[in-house]
Amino acid sequence: MLELKGLTKVFGKEKVAVNHLDLSIEQGEIFGFIGPNGAGKTTTLRMITGIIAPSEGDVTIGGKSIRTDAIEAKQQFTFVPDQSQIYDAIKGIDYLNFIADMYEVSSAERKDRIERYTKLFQIDDALFQTVNSYSHGMRQKLMICGALLPNPKLFILDEPHVGLDPHSNKILKDLMREHCANGGTVLFSSHVLEVVENLCDRVAIIHKGKLIACDTLDNVKRHSSATLEEIFLEMTKDE
Repeated sequence: MLELKGLTKVFGKEKVAVNHLDLSIEQGEIFGFIGPNGAGKTTTLRMITGIIAPSEGDVTIGGKSIRTDAIEAKQQFTFVPDQSQIYDAIKGIDYLNFIADMYEVSSAERKDRIERYTKLFQIDDALFQTVNSYSHGMRQKLMICGALLPNPKLFILDEPHVGLDPHSNKILKDLMREHCANGGTVLFSSHVLEVVENLCDRVAIIHKGKLIACDTLDNVKRHSSATLEEIFLEMTKDE
């Protein structure tokens, strides 16, 4: 579903943020992407989504290159960034309808999905208010609802649990599982390693721009009784 080949990003002349990353994510997986602050997670996700261009390498989504077939590639995924940046002078319902229009979601489907997701996240009563009246958590929920609307083949989230209350976190985890059970794929980054450990089929660990582990959680922990947090801290510590 998603393949990274030699993905590299260099800022300036010397700052290598991501260093020749090779990674393949299969359809139906919930895939966790973890690493310390500054490891290259967000930069990688921004290259995957086409927000920034790689210095080297390529990203293919459903066989379409984000560099040469950008429109076809972008039609296959939605993205929830780590910061809930939305045009805040519009109403919540207008934002959702804009997303639905961009992905050509039919009137009947968008009505049902908007109703379902906004009720689950308890923001249905605020849809006709402007976004500038929303709290950070409400904006995060609105962006998640918008990303779910097109029923994307690939659902990408960068630190999605930040700012969500426990109830909404549980709803999001259930929806991620549901999405994959219905044939979709989920890629998300998180610093909440307990969530990664309980939710993911496979996990990749990035450190200083390089991939240092990529496997099922059982295999990552195969020779240790330690938790994922303990293994992560050991693998990413600086000598």
